[in-house]
Amino acid sequence: MDFNRTGAVVTGGESGIGRACALALGQAGAAVTLTYFRDDAVAQAVVAEIELAGSQALAVQTDVSDEAQVDALFAAAETAFGPVRLLVNSAGLNMSGTPIADMALAQFDRVVRADLYGPFLTCRRFVRGIAAAGGGGGRIANISSIHEKAPRPGGVEYDSAKGGLAQLTATLALELAPQRIAVNGVAPGMILTPMNQSAMDHPDELRTKEAVIPWGRAGRPEEVADVVVFLLSPAADYITGTTITIDGALSLTVALGA
Repeated sequence: MDFNRTGAVVTGGESGIGRACALALGQAGAAVTLTYFRDDAVAQAVVAEIELAGSQALAVQTDVSDEAQVDALFAAAETAFGPVRLLVNSAGLNMSGTPIADMALAQFDRVVRADLYGPFLTCRRFVRGIAAAGGGGGRIANISSIHEKAPRPGGVEYDSAKGGLAQLTATLALELAPQRIAVNGVAPGMILTPMNQSAMDHPDELRTKEAVIPWGRAGRPEEVADVVVFLLSPAADYITGTTITIDGALSLTVALGA
């Protein structure tokens, strides 16, 4: 893949799947603007790694649930690298494990704003930016989860947000196809990122969780990034409105044993 300095925005680019996507796009030649929420040093290390690979990169501290900050993010990316043609929405929060009877509205709101409002705001600004540049198309990859369809007790805020993200992806694919803006989703299962830090830190927990994955292991963020890079590339020109599941067949086990 050679993206030839095409402008890309990757949210949540400081760690996990977002970091892997930012690095993979940078290594493929894209000019990457990545967002981070807290740790400037970690984000700058990702920038340095992309630059070492010969590409351009910029890190912008952004709360993706804040409209003004999303506008500032894209303005910075456009000023640095020109029109943004590629967008990866990876920033987000995980489930709390709280039953609905005990869940505060603030917790539900916090996760839905990060995991659903954030992609809405970035997709809207992305489309507006392409229109301002005179069109020419683009590609969006929304990082969802197998839990957009496979619910878990204690995950009402996360599962609801990811279910909404699936419909946002499908709706935008229809709406934006005439503008040659492709919109696809990627739904990972268990991936070894900070969202699964406990399993990474405790071998017994990891073995227990991997035992229920038919493929026999958890995934790596780089494997998700490879799928994302393909979906953003010219090789995927005729693919829009779909979600690719990458979970070692975990989501297919939902009805086993009963």
